[in-house]
Amino acid sequence: MTPDAFWRLLTRGVDAIVDVPADRWNGKALFDPDPKSRGRSYSRWGGFIEQVARFDSAFFKISPREAALMDPQQRLLLEVSYEALEDSGVDVDALAGSETGVFVGISSHDYSDMQTKDLYASDIYTNTGSALSIAANRISYCFDFRGPSFVVDTACSSSLVAMHLACQSLRSRECSMALSGAVNVMVAPEVTLGFSRAMMLSPTGRCHAFDASADGYVRGEGAGVVVLKRLADAQAAGDRIYAVIIGDGVNQDGHTQGMTVPNEKAQEQLLRDIYARAGVDANRILYFEAHGTGTPVGDPLEAAAIGEALGRRRRLRLAARPRSEIAPARHSCRLHQQDLGGEALRCGIQGRHAGARYRGDRSSAQKHARTRTSARRAGDRDHNPLPDFGAAAEARSAVREADRRGTHRLRDGVPLLLVEPPYFTLSRKRGGRFSRNARPPSFDSS
Repeated sequence: MTPDAFWRLLTRGVDAIVDVPADRWNGKALFDPDPKSRGRSYSRWGGFIEQVARFDSAFFKISPREAALMDPQQRLLLEVSYEALEDSGVDVDALAGSETGVFVGISSHDYSDMQTKDLYASDIYTNTGSALSIAANRISYCFDFRGPSFVVDTACSSSLVAMHLACQSLRSRECSMALSGAVNVMVAPEVTLGFSRAMMLSPTGRCHAFDASADGYVRGEGAGVVVLKRLADAQAAGDRIYAVIIGDGVNQDGHTQGMTVPNEKAQEQLLRDIYARAGVDANRILYFEAHGTGTPVGDPLEAAAIGEALGRRRRLRLAARPRSEIAPARHSCRLHQQDLGGEALRCGIQGRHAGARYRGDRSSAQKHARTRTSARRAGDRDHNPLPDFGAAAEARSAVREADRRGTHRLRDGVPLLLVEPPYFTLSRKRGGRFSRNARPPSFDSS
């Protein structure tokens, strides 16, 4: 799916949630509407990538034997990394030996768990194919990047924390360019069963973010990579700039009523701190993409924090992330939001969500934040905040539209280049092409 196709899916309200595919696990056999049923799940839905096992190993000079033992998350990251670089217009071969960094958000280890169940199935590629650390290192190895290369696991905020670290690395000149990405693929049911026991999943198979009918979320898959540069370097190289990151930050909820319960005050403070450091008046924000957990606990707390920090003196156009249509891809969903924010700025659309219906008393969020669809005037300099809040960490970034003349009057060292990431499209390389009929490495470890 290309970014344009993804944008069309969202603006048309296409429902991309499906039953668990047969090539993942038997969703029907494990389904039980009773949430107290052990070894079963009351949710059998999700957002899944079609033909996720297909991978053109020859394109990346990887043997079929090694490819079969590679986590599908590693395969997807290689593909979208190349496509992001291709889309940016840089000469991939010329980057060999450069101080390009790789920062990846990843948490799921389904494929590793599947391989290690059979002690006699281990091969020379088992460890490198399943270790989460290799998800970033393989990209650096494949393209001969010499900058920092590591993975980040902060649960739902992994991709934005990875991007935050990439921005810091660029500001400190530790790297000359950075790939920041994330991925999530589900090939085993154990994690879903755990979320089901915790009653975090929606029994209706749909995520109703910021709505009175919110009853949990739906798991999903995704992969995305953005190419980041210092703004001055991007302008000097004549790069196509999609958007500019003007601020980013990370904090933690601390002690709350429960490990997974958000902290409204911590979220509010993070928003205030980021905009203060970036020197941006929060009242200039015209478009906001929220985490939108789709739960009766998380949504009111987040909405209240947004309302207090950003919506006190005017109505805030609040847009929830696209959980309803595609399901949250957990560690990688922030890259979906980053791309969605860039597309919104490029296309002049402020968001597409129905008005939210809240239970109970109207908090500051309901008073000051509104969910709506609207178009902006061409040339508006709106700011687009992207959030993520999880038990491990909270992360936020603020993105502004790239000036059509390629110039910005912001603090030195703050702005960075954001290059739009393709998602799962197959791409061309000097007349070559990823093979759509490439041999699909099996999920089976044998």
